[in-house]
Amino acid sequence: MDANLMDADFTDPDFIELDGVEKVFDVRRRVPGTLRREKRQVRAVDGITFRVARGEMVGYIGPNGAGKSTTIKMLTGILTPSGGRLRVAGIDPSRERTRLARRIGVVFGQRTTLWWDLPLRDSYRLIHRLYRIPEARYRENLDRCVELLDLGELLNVPVRQLSLGQRMRGDIAAALLHDPEVLYLDEPTIGLDVVSKAKVREFLRDLNAERGTTVLLTTHDLTDIEQLCKRVMVIDHGRLMYDGALGGLHEVGRSERTLVVDLERELPPIEAPDGARVVRVEGPRQWLAFPAAQSAAPLVARIAAEYPLVDLSVREPDIEAVIAKMYAERSEAPGAGVKG
Repeated sequence: MDANLMDADFTDPDFIELDGVEKVFDVRRRVPGTLRREKRQVRAVDGITFRVARGEMVGYIGPNGAGKSTTIKMLTGILTPSGGRLRVAGIDPSRERTRLARRIGVVFGQRTTLWWDLPLRDSYRLIHRLYRIPEARYRENLDRCVELLDLGELLNVPVRQLSLGQRMRGDIAAALLHDPEVLYLDEPTIGLDVVSKAKVREFLRDLNAERGTTVLLTTHDLTDIEQLCKRVMVIDHGRLMYDGALGGLHEVGRSERTLVVDLERELPPIEAPDGARVVRVEGPRQWLAFPAAQSAAPLVARIAAEYPLVDLSVREPDIEAVIAKMYAERSEAPGAGVKG
């Protein structure tokens, strides 16, 4: 096992620490109607503070442009904070990026860390040499990733010939070959079909349980969060808006799930129980909204018992809509965080 893992304190409550972290970018834009350019500052991350304990799986979510990827890049040392204090395993990422690189794994859904013209197998061998992974450990990790991520038939395929979903699985394996203590995942299930998503989620769940790998997950797919994370943080306009359980987020944002019901024939609106309501009727199909923090099971059971049911499905709330409601319904001052 890696020496870092042997020496690690697996009860460390402050494995990842951010205190008032800021990132400001200088942007030059042309003044309308002139050739002159003016400089303005864009505050991508605005005073974020949080702690992540070793072994936690935490969802880090928000709309596009909220500051999620900027935070991840500061945690890896790619970007240097403009202000505040940041530590990962006691290391300042921007000052000791090379030292930290041996202890972290990173997957960016829209970018690959693999070599474009090389087969997966050759990319993995280069990573083996780059990180100086002991041969036995490399082989063990590779075999496990290949089996669980279903990469066996892809090892001799050049990366440029892989589909987005295949490449995504290949990138996840690449990020884990050197036994990282923390894994940053930026949209890890983007482009994957339902079966592949389930495999990746199961793999990450097992990885966390068996090896205590700390995972910080950014995604637009709330199902990823629900199935993997007990804790979720919401960021918007560079500020931490919420930090707590997913159920608490739904309560704060008053978000709703939608039950889509297909009946045998066209009927009047379903008499929904308290907390649910029919929001749309179109022929034999009806849409019912109900609080996202509640289980769909009682509602489904009642409809199945009282109506001629053909099919149904549950649609998850849109995270952008949840955040919009949080803005509209809460009276905290700008920048104030919400604890769940």
